[in-house]
Amino acid sequence: MIFSSAVFIYYFLPILFLCYFLVPKKLKNFVLLLFSLLFYTLGEPEYILVLLLSCLINYFFGLLIEKKGKKRYLIIAILYNTLQLIFFKYTNFFIDNINLLFNINAQKIPIKMPIGISFFTFQALGYVIDVYRKRYKAERNLLNFMTYLSMFPQLIAGPIVRYSDISKELKERKVTFDTFAMGIRRFIFGLAKKVLLANTLGELLKYLVSSSVLTSILKPIIFTFQIYFDFSGYSDMAIGLGRMFGFTFLENFNYPLIASSITDFWRRWHISLSSWFRDYIYIPLGGNRVKKIRWIFNIMVVWFLTGFWHGASWNFILWGLYFGAILITEKLFLAKYLEKTKVLKYIYTLIIIFFSFLIFSSNSLGDITSELKIIFGLSKAPLINKEIIYYLRSYLVIIIISVIGSTPIIKKIIIKIKETKFKKIIDIMEPITYIMLLVLITAFLIDESFNPFLYFRF
Repeated sequence: MIFSSAVFIYYFLPILFLCYFLVPKKLKNFVLLLFSLLFYTLGEPEYILVLLLSCLINYFFGLLIEKKGKKRYLIIAILYNTLQLIFFKYTNFFIDNINLLFNINAQKIPIKMPIGISFFTFQALGYVIDVYRKRYKAERNLLNFMTYLSMFPQLIAGPIVRYSDISKELKERKVTFDTFAMGIRRFIFGLAKKVLLANTLGELLKYLVSSSVLTSILKPIIFTFQIYFDFSGYSDMAIGLGRMFGFTFLENFNYPLIASSITDFWRRWHISLSSWFRDYIYIPLGGNRVKKIRWIFNIMVVWFLTGFWHGASWNFILWGLYFGAILITEKLFLAKYLEKTKVLKYIYTLIIIFFSFLIFSSNSLGDITSELKIIFGLSKAPLINKEIIYYLRSYLVIIIISVIGSTPIIKKIIIKIKETKFKKIIDIMEPITYIMLLVLITAFLIDESFNPFLYFRF
């Protein structure tokens, strides 16, 4: 089950809300846990035990680490979580590469990656590490801990919610009419980004075959906008759902496509992941408080792991190392020159981002090479052809909306209007707009078949 489905919106959520708000306060976490496990079971019934086992083992290790205070228990907990992730996500990747390296034919294991394992494993790792660091006490209530680790709004594709961010709300929270309405607006907003923009851009990408230079240039650009609206839309929906149940999840995106550098981009894109790697990998390695060569090593380790976290494929590793190399270049000398420019820094950043998603979206290193040859005119492909002109005309409106929607322009305009005498008009039009959006989204969901969440496979 996914958020952008009629079954979830018009069946699962209403039944959950009915049960959740009818039961007394002491049973709310139980209801939320029950429906979270149901949500996961409907999507991955064969792997519900993996999630349950992760909840139980990390719960008991949290208590053990706090009571004994010994590093060996932390190491065992880290090994369990890491090996679980490696087994389900990377086993066949290692088999493929061993086969290639030693020219053998070892059989792959018929295994499928459990949805969301990258996210709930990182949440569990962060929890046991922070308990060891004595940043908070281990959760003693098993129900509360299982609710935290398996909570369905952020279980499948984040954001990576830290226990410290919602520990108080797990025990005591209040849902008001205003917070619930705020959650509905945020959910519908994210749903619109996903269904109306990301899905439509995904349909366009299916038609774009690299038969011209312009097509090969546009493909990573369109993909960048697609994955941005897909993933940020999911984060918006997760944050909105959290608000409806009284939880405040931290923001995961902050208009990354208007970043003025790649350093700035990663302060705005997938914030929960980049901050996780900073706090649990980069800083423990020594961060920037070491010699320059070690500092460079630290950055490349972090970005190797960031790329590998996204998928068991060399293109993801290359994607991570690409960003690591760019970030080192910026920090060593490029940043001071970029700061002096007004427009060039934004153009530079977008070019770097678009090329990164060419790497990210490719199925193999050979595909990356082929696309680059076309883009730089090293193939026989024409500069432009009739097909790309046709699709640009057909999808021009959605492309323009996507470009505008990736900036805070509309938000700033609305804020400005609310500061004038027309505020009442905006207040009246806002709920009407969200209702109309929901009707339009429902029509799209009924009519279309292309509706995947891209980050499910990462």
